[in-house]
Amino acid sequence: METNTPPKSGTSFLKTCFNGVNALSGVGILSIPYALSQGGWLSLIIFITLAAICFYTGILLQRCIDSSSLVRTYPDIGEMAFGRKGRIIVATFMYLELYLVAIDFLILEGDNLEKLFPGASFHVPGLIRVGGRQGFVLLFSLLVLPTTWFRSLSLLAYVSLGGVLASAILIASVLWVGAADGVGFHERGVAVDWAGVPTAMSLYAFCFSGHAVFPMIYTGMRDRRMFPTVLLICFIICTLAYGVMGVIGYLMYGGSLRSQVTLNLPARSLSSSVAIYTTLINPFTKFALLVTPIAEAIEGVLGLADAGKPAQYRAAAVSVSVRTALVVSTTVVALAVPFFAYVVALTGSFLSATATMLLPCACYLRISSRVSGKLGLMETAACVGIIVLGLAVIAVGTYTSLKQIVQSF
Repeated sequence: METNTPPKSGTSFLKTCFNGVNALSGVGILSIPYALSQGGWLSLIIFITLAAICFYTGILLQRCIDSSSLVRTYPDIGEMAFGRKGRIIVATFMYLELYLVAIDFLILEGDNLEKLFPGASFHVPGLIRVGGRQGFVLLFSLLVLPTTWFRSLSLLAYVSLGGVLASAILIASVLWVGAADGVGFHERGVAVDWAGVPTAMSLYAFCFSGHAVFPMIYTGMRDRRMFPTVLLICFIICTLAYGVMGVIGYLMYGGSLRSQVTLNLPARSLSSSVAIYTTLINPFTKFALLVTPIAEAIEGVLGLADAGKPAQYRAAAVSVSVRTALVVSTTVVALAVPFFAYVVALTGSFLSATATMLLPCACYLRISSRVSGKLGLMETAACVGIIVLGLAVIAVGTYTSLKQIVQSF
């Protein structure tokens, strides 16, 4: 394969590691204890297997990018493999995933703010009175809305050190609750709960859904030859972090775990407050970054990206309208479907599994057959096996998640 020429300047090895860890760490760390409680201890085998698969498919994305100097993004990989239809399919799954994660953030904010301020309500004289969780979702939407209007935002903000520190503080706070606040680690749990395995599998898949950002991280590296090492370090760190959070949460609360571990924490504990406030800060800093790629895609279709100076004010007005509409639509969905774990599970089973398992393998098989004309038997078998497993995760997980959402209304 043709290898892209590494840039003379770019992100250092250490910074790229921070970028990768932050791309993989997110709201999934809150739901990992619940996932473990759904599947039981043996579901950790599925968790580790999915981590290994997602690491391998991340390497496949690198190889796809190296196949041509014209390939830089995930949609570019789709187009290289399957033409214009491939680009549309990859982009659709990318943007849908980002859209659903934005909805997850809104639900998360509403749940945790209600935990901090139980019984709170919002009243607009002469108009409407809104209850706690719904009111907090609306309040968060209003606060975060202005941050989405700046067209200069880019996906580079995903890789801030703040996201990594927030995850570390969250784990430390939950551990402190168990060790020093009287909760303890006394729950035994179950070996396996087959009825809950599909939900656990979907939530695990969601935890490793950083593939939309991997091409950006790789192409921005100073020394791209180190990308496999960076990716390995990132997956080891995140797998350990997720695993530690899952184990300590399950040992603390067992089968009584709620969709977000912060909702189980003692209401008046200092460490609980630290954990919840840390949880609240992360979505606020990342919400605009989730919406921006979707908005930029819509603006590109509308031709705003190429608007000249005479039309720049109109373009700015349309851009604000597009981003406001996205915030409004995510808010409406978050209010209509207030089931954090089920929405995360649906995102993981249908979108994340497709983006992290199916598409990398399918694109790599197609591009490799075109460029080199042949693939090793082991490599082909591995890709086909991952595709089959991915289809199983998508089918079973999506059915289970949709069924749970419908039954919860």
